[in-house]
Amino acid sequence: MTIEHSSTVRTDLEKAAFDYYDNKRDDRINLDLGSTDGYYHHHFAVGDFDRTVLALDGDAREEAINVELHRMETRQVDVLTEALGEVPATARILDGGSGRGGTALLLHKAFGCRVDGVNISTYQNSFARNQAQAHKCADSVQFHDCNMASTGFPDASFDYVVTNETTMYIDTYETFAEFARILKPGGRYVLVTWCNNDAIDPHPPEATAIDEHYHCHTHRRTTYLRALLDAGLVPYEVDDLTEPAIPYWELRSHSDLATGIEKPYLDGYRSDRVNYIRIASRRASGDH
Repeated sequence: MTIEHSSTVRTDLEKAAFDYYDNKRDDRINLDLGSTDGYYHHHFAVGDFDRTVLALDGDAREEAINVELHRMETRQVDVLTEALGEVPATARILDGGSGRGGTALLLHKAFGCRVDGVNISTYQNSFARNQAQAHKCADSVQFHDCNMASTGFPDASFDYVVTNETTMYIDTYETFAEFARILKPGGRYVLVTWCNNDAIDPHPPEATAIDEHYHCHTHRRTTYLRALLDAGLVPYEVDDLTEPAIPYWELRSHSDLATGIEKPYLDGYRSDRVNYIRIASRRASGDH
């Protein structure tokens, strides 16, 4: 069953995201990198890269850099799978803001369970469905034209919810309440995102540049924790991955695919004004 909402776009922030992603059809970074294995990502990465690629010359260097970028982006999904723990094949996962489908497909590959992606971009959903067909898992990995703040799924439908660098397009309080509603009691929600380190600067200039580039809104770190608790989602693991998020941007700054947004990320992370975090939370067992 595919769920569709006729009014998936409701706010100015959502409209900006829809216009940006639904019309981003010749995106070299995601399309070029993903074409190697059919896993198309809309997130960045953590961990170091193979430094020997920078010693190469010419086309060989560029090709090696891009292969390494894609390897890192694919490996980044492990940041989610590791936090989810042992997921049985009978489980059901929601991927909020599923993009062209890379995360959802890799989650299914890792656990063999049902994965539902929700996304307001009709173009990206169509693209992701084609990839599910190509990976021969369209019966188990489905993509829905709906808003992650109002999914339309019944209460307690999911064992797990994940968002992979997508919460900068949502109202955290509203959307986390929706995630709590569709999670079973004791179900887990894991998010990976960048955020403002408001202990140092609640409005860092690097985040402003990032928001302008990606038509998004970078939230404060404390906002995530408060919104989770308000929704009845109790954080049990909070990881600061800022330092391991730096090498990806260092490598990307050497690629012909660089867009100029590399410097704000590097400056933000190195100054600790912008952080890259993972939060794992669990829905409280009582009624919410």
